[in-house]
Amino acid sequence: MSVDLLRANLARVQERIAAAARRAGRDPDGIILVGVSKTHPPEVVEAAYLAGLRHFGENRVEEAAPKLRAVAEWIRAQRREADPPIWHMIGHVQSRKAEDVVGPYALIHSVDTVKLARRLDRFALAAGRRLPILLEVNVSGEASKYGFSPAEVAAALAEITTLSALEVRGLMTMAPIVPEPERARPVFRALRALRDDLARRFPQVDLGHLSMGMTDDFEVAVEEGATIVRIGRAIFGERRA
Repeated sequence: MSVDLLRANLARVQERIAAAARRAGRDPDGIILVGVSKTHPPEVVEAAYLAGLRHFGENRVEEAAPKLRAVAEWIRAQRREADPPIWHMIGHVQSRKAEDVVGPYALIHSVDTVKLARRLDRFALAAGRRLPILLEVNVSGEASKYGFSPAEVAAALAEITTLSALEVRGLMTMAPIVPEPERARPVFRALRALRDDLARRFPQVDLGHLSMGMTDDFEVAVEEGATIVRIGRAIFGERRA
């Protein structure tokens, strides 16, 4: 994709985010746009970077690793080390892959078990870093989705906050694929209500982020309080096989 096309796509998405934020009485600057670059090659990420995008989301550790290396080499060649891409892991992370996501990712959106949190904590300690994470919640209850059930999150949060190298920054969910975005609203509203309840119960934890909303429903998610939206198709076009 050309830089000009990506720039135009980004502008349209940002305008829609801003409009949704204004409808909800929110500041658009408080919403992070993560471009979902999964299945797209490094040169598309590089073009999106030149178009102004800085946050990128990947969901498969194996696919992402060579892409991250290639983009890092390109950034060095461009002498843009002071303003690098910010990588988000938004997909399911197998416990055996925990070590691979500790180094390159600024935020892990998809911590869905206490076991995974413990492994991330161990590898983050070994790497000498504090690792920001979100807890994934399966609000819709779909068997095909990962995540804590809403009833499990409080106990999981209580345990995960005892881990010394992890920083819980909020919650993430994936809404069901529905024909009308409005039908996803109850899921987003429920995640926000859950976050607000947890914030009252765990005042020592900064649960400021709600990662929710994708290409088909991000405007509704913003209206319901999303601070991070994960947009792929509206920026990059149809996903590559």
